[in-house]
Amino acid sequence: MTKNIVLLGGSGYIGRELVKAWRSRVADTEFWVLSRSGATRLDLPGVHGVAVDLLRPQMADDALPDQVDYIVDLVGGPKDDPQELADFNRLPAQFMQRLADQYHPTAMGFIGGKLGPKTFVAIKRDLIQELQSSPTPLAVVEPTLVYGAGRKDQMTRFVPLLRVLGAVVPSLRPVKVDTVVMTLLNELLAK
Repeated sequence: MTKNIVLLGGSGYIGRELVKAWRSRVADTEFWVLSRSGATRLDLPGVHGVAVDLLRPQMADDALPDQVDYIVDLVGGPKDDPQELADFNRLPAQFMQRLADQYHPTAMGFIGGKLGPKTFVAIKRDLIQELQSSPTPLAVVEPTLVYGAGRKDQMTRFVPLLRVLGAVVPSLRPVKVDTVVMTLLNELLAK
């Protein structure tokens, strides 16, 4: 039986790697990648792009299948403006919870964060607690700086420094995207 997976913000580097890993582990899968543009950046059968503003989600239900087996929120990150930070991280998580309440999936997945501004880390921690109170089981990965899979931005320039610091303080060690994806996928499939 086909497993239907909804990815919020799944067109980024973590989402692309998650789709590939999931597909290699469970062949009979269909993915609905919800993003502002609706682009998936993956040219694979069974990967459907759905244009939805995840910060102001309208009903995306018309574009989703009747049954949803898993929902994963991959949206988030630090922002300078406190309201933008809260909205960027909180609204997609709340949308995932609404979808979970409606579709009753096997599990939800969430990417937390251990490294970054205190307000970002606190919002992610609070969201994990809120989502854990849901009747839908939650799989969580809380990485530091995630790198690999072609990620090239301002943050990745800190990877060499964090590797050195991570040898002394393990909580600062950067994490390869493959490790994040496999940890999240293993947790989701174990639910």
